[in-house]
Amino acid sequence: MRHSCIRPILHSMPDVDLKVRLQPRAKRNAIVDERNGVVRVSVAAAPVDGRANAALCKLIAKRAGIARGRVSVISGERSREKVVRVEGLALGELRQALGLNSIAT
Repeated sequence: MRHSCIRPILHSMPDVDLKVRLQPRAKRNAIVDERNGVVRVSVAAAPVDGRANAALCKLIAKRAGIARGRVSVISGERSREKVVRVEGLALGELRQALGLNSIAT
């Protein structure tokens, strides 16, 4: 008896790697602006035990309208300069969701 190999069809979703400069311990969570290709974000959380990174990911996910699990810090865990990966959105969609299209670079 022969077994056929069944492969699932995977729809490739775009991923965006976003350069971020994070300001922890701010008064409020906000996407401030974009300068030289780096998005400046402020969060109220302190940079202790990954709280500021979690707040960053939560803020981006909420603004982009996607699940929190689709946003992750892939570089710069312990630095203000980070690279954040957003899965499932094209760059244009993400920029629009974050309000970056109206911000001058």
